[in-house]
Amino acid sequence: MSEKSSYEAVIGLEIHAEMLTDSKMFCGCRVVDSVEAAPNSAVCPVCLGMPGMLPVINSRAIEYALRVALALNCEIQLHNIFARKSYFYPDLPKAFQISQYELPLARHGWLDVEGADGEVRRIRIRRVHMEEDTGKLTHLEGGGSLVDYNRSGVPLLEIVSEPDIRSGEEARIFTSKIRQILRYLGVNSGDMEKGVLRVEPNISIRPVGSEILGTRTELKNLNSFRALADGTDFEIKRQSAVLDAGELVIQETRGWHDTRRVTFSQRVKEEADDYRYFAEPDLPPLQLEKDWVDEIAAGLPELPDAKIARYRETLGLSAYDAGVLAGDRRVAEFYDTAVSAGGDPKTMANWMINDLFA
Repeated sequence: MSEKSSYEAVIGLEIHAEMLTDSKMFCGCRVVDSVEAAPNSAVCPVCLGMPGMLPVINSRAIEYALRVALALNCEIQLHNIFARKSYFYPDLPKAFQISQYELPLARHGWLDVEGADGEVRRIRIRRVHMEEDTGKLTHLEGGGSLVDYNRSGVPLLEIVSEPDIRSGEEARIFTSKIRQILRYLGVNSGDMEKGVLRVEPNISIRPVGSEILGTRTELKNLNSFRALADGTDFEIKRQSAVLDAGELVIQETRGWHDTRRVTFSQRVKEEADDYRYFAEPDLPPLQLEKDWVDEIAAGLPELPDAKIARYRETLGLSAYDAGVLAGDRRVAEFYDTAVSAGGDPKTMANWMINDLFA
């Protein structure tokens, strides 16, 4: 969007991350690679939605979700419930998804991001909650679709930001930082190409200086940072052209065409009421023990921002060197071990970045 535009973008993100657990969210089926595993080879009556089957909550998935919520400075809700989110699609065998709505796992977090201009902005996080993933549809060119339910029921963490993001590039930076934290915590591989991390921006525009939110559109299941940045910026320009033509933006779900580099309409966007949320009758309320939450908080690793600050303030590294070394947890641990063994911090940084990486 041009700097001279009379519109301001207002963007909120929904980030979906599959948790790296051994089994699914509500059954004992193993979690398999949805790309490499044989279709429908890791399913059972529970994740296939057979009548009379009862779910059981995966405690490790809750632990992983708490790690993320704590790392994102969220308020943990010790009392929360699961809900049924009803919609009808072939990849959802029960015709509803077990999710969280009114009482999620965590709320009111934040994450600071630094833009290309060096300005640090705080992006608020509305909620972090658990749900189950859907199956995977493959649409055939000649008509018809195939469905693989291996992914159905895999623990899925949803991170919902407040509409504090203002551009496609800022959405990319925020999501990239979320991905880095997830990998640091060991709860998600960050492999966007395999769909284990997906992002959906909700985008609207409004006249500069206005506080009234415009009509939003949602871009569905983007699985690369480039698609997120380019798709968001395209949608901002498209909505600006619609308003400049005296027309109205339609609230809808849109897709991103990676080859043509344009968005396209998929369906009218649903409101929360359309999903007919109600408390999941087959699961009791989830009551967390504060001691357990405190134990998880105490076990968190040093996170990227804290590590970068320590490298700069204590070890005297440049912002660039600190950022490169802290970018991957395994690299940072190698560096920390080398320095602890007596290596000069700057010499070790130069050797790793210039020689070892090469």
